[in-house]
Amino acid sequence: MGKSTGFLEYAREAPQRRPVAERVNDWFEIYRDFPAERLQQQGARCMDCGVPFCHTGCPVNNIIPDWNDLVYRGRWREAVRVLHSTNNFPEFTGRICPAPCEAACVLGIIEPPVTIKQIEKNIVDRAFAEGWIRPEPPIVRSGKRVAVVGSGPAGLAAAQQLARAGHAVTVFEKSDRIGGLLRYGIPNFKLEKHLIDRRLEQMTAEGVEFLTGSDVGGNVPVEDLRKEFHAIVLAGGAGQPRDLPVPGRELAGIHFAMDYLPQQNRVCEGDSVSRQILATGKRVVIIGGGDTGADCLGTAHRQKPVSVHQFELLPMPPKERSPLTPWPLWPMQLRIEGAHEEGGFREWSIATTGFTGDAQGRVRQLHAVRVGPPPKFEPLPGTEFTLDAELVLLAMGFLGPVRAGLIEQLGVKLDARGNVATGEHHMTSVDGVFSAGDMRRGQSLVVWAIREGRDAAAGVDRFLSNS
Repeated sequence: MGKSTGFLEYAREAPQRRPVAERVNDWFEIYRDFPAERLQQQGARCMDCGVPFCHTGCPVNNIIPDWNDLVYRGRWREAVRVLHSTNNFPEFTGRICPAPCEAACVLGIIEPPVTIKQIEKNIVDRAFAEGWIRPEPPIVRSGKRVAVVGSGPAGLAAAQQLARAGHAVTVFEKSDRIGGLLRYGIPNFKLEKHLIDRRLEQMTAEGVEFLTGSDVGGNVPVEDLRKEFHAIVLAGGAGQPRDLPVPGRELAGIHFAMDYLPQQNRVCEGDSVSRQILATGKRVVIIGGGDTGADCLGTAHRQKPVSVHQFELLPMPPKERSPLTPWPLWPMQLRIEGAHEEGGFREWSIATTGFTGDAQGRVRQLHAVRVGPPPKFEPLPGTEFTLDAELVLLAMGFLGPVRAGLIEQLGVKLDARGNVATGEHHMTSVDGVFSAGDMRRGQSLVVWAIREGRDAAAGVDRFLSNS
């Protein structure tokens, strides 16, 4: 695969990020374009591994060495065919996936790994630009109808697979636009929304019907879906945020991240948002050091705050791969996202103990303490401190799907973690009802959601064929 001596001749190279002073003044993607000839050199670095661990490092099992080789040889149209054979939406994963495939790259044992994610992104972007990606409607229709509840990556992947298998698919989305967290959770500087729209055009031409403003279990009765469809796929995500039960939590100005981020995305779509939560001119504190926290950080920078602090309960990861997570495991190590380069103060081993506010009930101070290592996180004596804060964003993860409405009305069983329990082929405890994505596995990656949607679609197709 690639050039037999490519990994010896070429160093790892990736596109540069736009200057901070430029990108914090807009909402466009932060990376510069990467010339095709240099990308082909990166494809040449892919070795002819006896066992390509990148296959299993990737949740959708992308056939990575094959399309790396095709890119090196300039056979782009064949590369996108191979890429789409395992991944419905490489334009999403090529931008926002943390690339566990690269962590599992065999070359990564001795050298920086192959730039798999960047090659993936450029293959699909070139294919769209060249007009190679077209609708693929089925030749034969099955006469069976499937309802997909939720239009995030899991729901979209399931819908596209089922439509191409010949089933009539209707996607129900409670929001006003299709895309789930792709649309209203991930900021535009990581994923511009026209990328979603062009894929939806393809899916619509393939026969998928999209219904927005349709809250199944709310304004759309669950019984209607049971009567009108032969199967249902639950792909509503893990929408129950983890709260912070400390004194002062009820003060105004303390918000969940997923109350904050969608508002800015709506503004970027051209909507008017009344009483928008803004970081402008405020001292901001973000509690949570993961991807959602970084998304809040980048969004806050673009709203021009006075200051931003980001606190994480866990200790600071090592700068290099931890020996506790050896190759080819996903490494525990410090990661610096684009948002971290843009400013702010990032601290670890911090536990928030409470908030105090002013006479109008608005948050004005955060109280915290430094803590020891997990699992006890014992407060360290004498390390208590107070920080001025006028906006606090809670980005501490999610506890699973919202139970009220859809899940309760369907009566599907939950697992020990509170997610929708499934058996063989992703079917729930209710016959003909399937589940995929974060609703089934808990908070996870977009690439896992796509894998889940594809697997659930295969289960639905098997169920409908047998019936």
